[in-house]
Amino acid sequence: MDLLSTFRIALRALRTNSLRSALTMLGIIIGVGAVIAMIGVGKGAQTRVEEQVRSLGSNVMVLWPSSTNTGGVRSGVGGVQTLTEDDARAMPIEVPEVLYAAPTHRASGQVVYGNQNWFAAVFGVNNDFFDVREWGLVAGRLFEPNETAGAGKVIIIGQTVARQLFGPDMPFEDMIDRTVRLRRVPLTIVGVAERKGQSAVGQDQDDAVFVPLTTARTRLFGIVQGKLRRVNSIWIKVGPGEDMKQAEDGIRALLRQRHRLQPGQDDDFTIRNLTEVMQAQEAASRAMTALLAAIAGVSLLVGGIGIMNIMLVSVTERTREIGLRMAVGARGNDILSQFLVEAVTLASIGGAIGVALGVVAAQLVGQSAGWRIEIDSRAIVMAFGFAAMVGIFFGYYPARKASRLEPIDALRYE
Repeated sequence: MDLLSTFRIALRALRTNSLRSALTMLGIIIGVGAVIAMIGVGKGAQTRVEEQVRSLGSNVMVLWPSSTNTGGVRSGVGGVQTLTEDDARAMPIEVPEVLYAAPTHRASGQVVYGNQNWFAAVFGVNNDFFDVREWGLVAGRLFEPNETAGAGKVIIIGQTVARQLFGPDMPFEDMIDRTVRLRRVPLTIVGVAERKGQSAVGQDQDDAVFVPLTTARTRLFGIVQGKLRRVNSIWIKVGPGEDMKQAEDGIRALLRQRHRLQPGQDDDFTIRNLTEVMQAQEAASRAMTALLAAIAGVSLLVGGIGIMNIMLVSVTERTREIGLRMAVGARGNDILSQFLVEAVTLASIGGAIGVALGVVAAQLVGQSAGWRIEIDSRAIVMAFGFAAMVGIFFGYYPARKASRLEPIDALRYE
């Protein structure tokens, strides 16, 4: 008997008991749908973490002031500004692994343009900050040397701020050379930063403006720091291929020397390796995706057991039919093929329906929860192929049992 005839007989047998066939497929449908939906959610989360890693820039560290102990009184983290511009200037010179070290002062303020205003994060930076963060511009330019050295009244704005002040339709190029006010100081827009999106903690990185560090210190915030020129963070970029741990050790040794910290005395700064933090989150996301897929895969096994159970019942119910077919010349392989094709057909149809429902379910979850969803074609192929394998694996035993029936015994079966 050819495969096409076997397939037609199998379909006719499945249509005869359509309700039972549908219930049998339900386990496969749920299993495949769950695998597709879970992998879609997990893959979306993993992609978002990867984007956040790229948005920080590669090989990035951040230095913050740490707690200090004076006369037995401990300050909180960042309670005392212990970092200076000179610390940042010394790092690329003294630590070979460091490419850039950008001193940064962060505050916040109301940015005003005409009758529009927006409260945003304000960063006092130099141009090295944009190199560290790998943060380009979509319009305009970076700060010129005289603006950085002489507290120029210039500003670079993030795209969230740009849209809030100028509306969604104005081209970024038209925003250049317009004047905004920040803490009553008029500043000329010289650049619009590229879009960065959300950070790892969900903060909008584009909801920010950037001014020269000297402008932030002298014109905007009135920071009285004397000759030390203290800052509240330093962003560091390590060269490609350099050992991040070795760079961290070199930075720590340099700062302890510069800050005159004695052996056994705690650091008065904190080094945060952002690349390692984000890579750990990425690994956790991949592990969670695999876990979700494994849990959903259990449903496929349950569905396969359901197929085996129904096929065994079908063999028992159709024993006389099997005996009659064998009596008129059907071979054991023909019976084996028939029941195996029935099992694989059940699993394949269930798998196809499950794929469609899984894609729809993933999209619904993404829309309702506001999550990013990414459907991987390999996951679809894997889930469908696994469903077919389940049909073969769990359908083989009932089919083999049917093919080994003796025609006389089968015809006598009541």
